[in-house]
Amino acid sequence: MTLCHKCKNEINVPKIVGRKDICPLCQADLRCCLNCRHYAPNYYNQCHESQAERVLDKDRANFCDYFKFKDSASEGMTKGDKDSSRKKLDDLFK
Repeated sequence: MTLCHKCKNEINVPKIVGRKDICPLCQADLRCCLNCRHYAPNYYNQCHESQAERVLDKDRANFCDYFKFKDSASEGMTKGDKDSSRKKLDDLFK
């Protein structure tokens, strides 16, 4: 499931998201940092990818080579859900 960062509506994302692709509902840019799986507000440059170039406008289209559309299903997980998932995974390898 993929959600637009602006309107939060579910959208069908093309296999390759181009710089000019927009959300059909709110017209927001799709290829932007806020829709990327590497976006992390608490990291340096707000990105997990350390080699990515700095992007100032996180909600605007850009040319980042590391862009990958994020999976919105994992975005809503709480810390408890993540801990529970990790415990289940650890239990598999005991």
